[in-house]
Amino acid sequence: MHRTRAAAAGAVTVCLLTAVTACGGGSSTGGGSNDSPKTLTYWASNQGASIEVDKKVLEPELDTFEKQTGIKVKLEVVPWSDLLNRILTATTSGQGPDVLNIGNTWSASLQATGALLPWDAKNFAKIGGKDRFVDSALGSTGAQGQDPAAVPLYSMSYALYYNKEIFADAGISKPPATWTELVADGKKIQAKGTSALGAEGANPSENVHHVFVFARQHGADFFTAAGKPDFTSDNVVAAVKQYVDLMAKDKVIPTGNAEYAQNQSVSDFAKGKTAMLLWQSAAANLKSQGMSEDTYGIAPVPVQSGAPGTGTHVNSMVAGINLAVFKNTDNLDGATKFVKFMTSDAEQKILNTAYSSIPPVKAAQADPAFSTGADKVLKDTLATSAIALPQVADESQFETAVGTAVKDLFADAAAGRAITTSSVKAALEKAQQQMPAK
Repeated sequence: MHRTRAAAAGAVTVCLLTAVTACGGGSSTGGGSNDSPKTLTYWASNQGASIEVDKKVLEPELDTFEKQTGIKVKLEVVPWSDLLNRILTATTSGQGPDVLNIGNTWSASLQATGALLPWDAKNFAKIGGKDRFVDSALGSTGAQGQDPAAVPLYSMSYALYYNKEIFADAGISKPPATWTELVADGKKIQAKGTSALGAEGANPSENVHHVFVFARQHGADFFTAAGKPDFTSDNVVAAVKQYVDLMAKDKVIPTGNAEYAQNQSVSDFAKGKTAMLLWQSAAANLKSQGMSEDTYGIAPVPVQSGAPGTGTHVNSMVAGINLAVFKNTDNLDGATKFVKFMTSDAEQKILNTAYSSIPPVKAAQADPAFSTGADKVLKDTLATSAIALPQVADESQFETAVGTAVKDLFADAAAGRAITTSSVKAALEKAQQQMPAK
C-alpha cells in the first residue's frame, strides 16, 4: 500500500457494515460543484518525508494541469494515520473530495461501500485504456470480477536495505537471501555492537504486510478461496510465529522496537543504529534523513530457502497508491481529466521519480531511469515475486485485526513472555473473532 501509513482503526468495521448505497463526495467541500466547474478538490496521501515535501512535489504539477485545462485543483495532503477514517466518513456523509489517493490494499473494502466511481471500459477509455497499466498494479484495484474501484498511481514493493559499512565490519560480503542467513548475519552484526534488523512492532500496517509475505512463503493465506477469514491454519500460525520470533527467539530485532510506530525503524537505519531494514521503496525517505545512496545496498526480501528449494518464492506484497474518484462528484469530466493527467506517461515519470516508486503505467515504467539500482530490484520484485493482499470487502478489518494481534505478540516478546504456537494461535483466533460475521 503506502509508504509509511500507520494503522487506520475504529470506524472501519462500523462504516463498512453500514449500507452505503447513496454515498460519495464532491461538492460539499467546495470541490467540483456545479457553480464551480473549473475547480476540483484532491486528497493526496502523505508520500514524502513530510506534508511540506508532498506540496513541493505536487503543487507545480497541479499548476501545469490548470494551465492545460483551466481547472484549478485544491490540494490537501492527508496523513496516513487519518486517511482511511477521513475517506470512510466522506462515504457516509457525502462530504468529500472529487479525487483522492487510496492505499491499494483498501481498494476492495472501499469498493464495497459503493462510493467510488467504477472504472469500466468506458471510463478507462477516457484515460487511454486499461491496457496502459501493468497487471500487478491492476491486481490491487478491487475485487476480482468487478470493475476496478481506482486506477494505479504509484507502485512500490518491499526490499531489504542493508548498511554496507556495517556488513563489511562484520565480515559479511553479501546480503542474506534466506531468513536463516539473515539470522546468522544478524548475530555477527550484533557481536560488533550494532542492532541487526529494524521493525515497527507497534505499527499494525507494517506488521500485516510482513506476516502476509511470511504466510505466502509458507504456502498459506489469511482467507479461503471463498473469501472467508482463515487466520488459524497451521501454516499461517507458523508464519506469524516466524516473524515475531525474529525478536522473541532469534533476537535480531531489538525488543525496544516492539514500541516503534510510523517511520521509527527508517530513522534508526538512516542513523546507522541498525544494519538492516525491511521497507517499501525507501530511497526518498532515507535521502530526506541525510543517508547517502552509496552507503546502503538493496536486495529482495529473504525467502525460506534458495530457489528452487522449499517454500513459495514471494518477496513482497504489491504495495502502492491508487487514484479514485467519488462517484457523486459534480465535476466528473474534470475529475476524469485529472486522472488522465496524473497517469500520463510524462507525469508518471515525474511523480514516481520524486517518490522513489515505480510507475504502474507500462510506457513510463519502461523508461531506463527505472531499471537501475534500487529501482531495478523493486521493479523486478513487482514483476515476478509480489502478490496482492486479499482483494476482499473485509480487507481493512483484516489489516487492523491481524496487525494488532502481531503488535500484541511483539509486546509479549519484549516483556519476556514466551511466544509459542499456542499463544500465536490464540492471538489469531481473537483477531478472527473481530471480523464481521458472514
